[in-house]
Amino acid sequence: MSLHPGVPLDALSSLEARLSRAAGDLDLHGRALGAYLGLAVGDALGATVEFMTPGEIRARHGVHDRIIGGGWLRLRPGAITDDTAMSLALGRAILQVGAVEARAAAEAFSAWMRTRPPDIGNTVRRGILRYRRTGETETPFNEQDAGNGACMRVLPAALATLGRPPQAVAAACRRQARVTHHHPLSDAGTLCVARMVQQALAGAGRRELIHGPVAELVRVHPAFRFRTRREENPSPFIVHTLRAVFQAVFDSDGFEDCLVDVVNRGGDADTTGAIAGMIAGALHGAGAIPARWSDALDPGVRREIQWQTPRLLQLAGAREGMDRD
Repeated sequence: MSLHPGVPLDALSSLEARLSRAAGDLDLHGRALGAYLGLAVGDALGATVEFMTPGEIRARHGVHDRIIGGGWLRLRPGAITDDTAMSLALGRAILQVGAVEARAAAEAFSAWMRTRPPDIGNTVRRGILRYRRTGETETPFNEQDAGNGACMRVLPAALATLGRPPQAVAAACRRQARVTHHHPLSDAGTLCVARMVQQALAGAGRRELIHGPVAELVRVHPAFRFRTRREENPSPFIVHTLRAVFQAVFDSDGFEDCLVDVVNRGGDADTTGAIAGMIAGALHGAGAIPARWSDALDPGVRREIQWQTPRLLQLAGAREGMDRD
C-alpha cells in the first residue's frame, strides 16, 4: 500500500531509475542501506574510543578496528549511542506522518529521552526540555548550538526527501535540526552532509562531492576548510567534526579505511564515525561494509534499519509523484 493514497508505488521505480543511472552496479537501495548501516556501524565502532586521544587509542588498541563495545559508556559489543538512536527515532516519526515534520520529530526525540539513554548531548537535552516546556518546535538562536547533534541524525530526512527540490531538502533538514540546534554553522553543515548523501545515492563519486556541496559549504563558511592540518581529537563543534569527516572520506580508500581513519582520531569518535559512515556507505553501498562489523551490530538496530530504509525511499518516490502532479 502506498504511504499516500492515490500516489502509485511505481513513483519509487521512476525515482530509482532516474537517480541510479550513473550508479553502475550499485542500486539505490544498496546505497541507501549502506548509508544507514554505515551510520550505525560507525557509531558503534567509534563509541569504544570516544573522548580518547589518538595516543591513548594507540596505547590501548594499536589500531582500533573492531566493534567491541566498552568505552566511557561501557557499552556491550554492537550497541549504539545517541547518533543512531536519534536517527531511528526521526525515521519512525517521518514514516508515521509521511513527511519531515518538526512536531513529530520533537515528540519522537522527547519519547527517546524518556527511555533514559546512556548518552545524550547537553544541547539536545536542553532543546527537548524546552520543547516540553513551551511546545515550540524551533529553539531560538544560540551561540552554543553549533554542535554536531543535528547533523548526526539527518540521514532519514535525506532519504525521505531524495529527489525533492533543493529548497525542500533544506527546509526538511532545518525542521528536524532546530528542535535542538539553531546556529548557521549547524544548519550549513547538516545540509551539506544531507546533500552529499543524496548525490552519492545518485551515483556521484568523491570528486563530485568535494567540488559540489563541500565546495559550496567552504565558500559560504570558510571555517570548514579542511585541506590544512590533520584534524585530530575532533570536538563536538560541527566545524571540527566535519573537517575530520571530510579528511577521512576524501583521503581514504573505501568504506573500511574511511571509518578506521576517522575513529582513530579520537575525540567525538562515535559521531565522526556515524557521519563518515553514512557518507561512505552511500558512496560504496552496503556490500562494502565488512561483515565482521555489520554482523556485530545490535540485531534489533540492524532489523529496524532494514525495515526503515525501503519505506523512506518509498516515501521519497511517493512525494516525487505528488510534486509532478
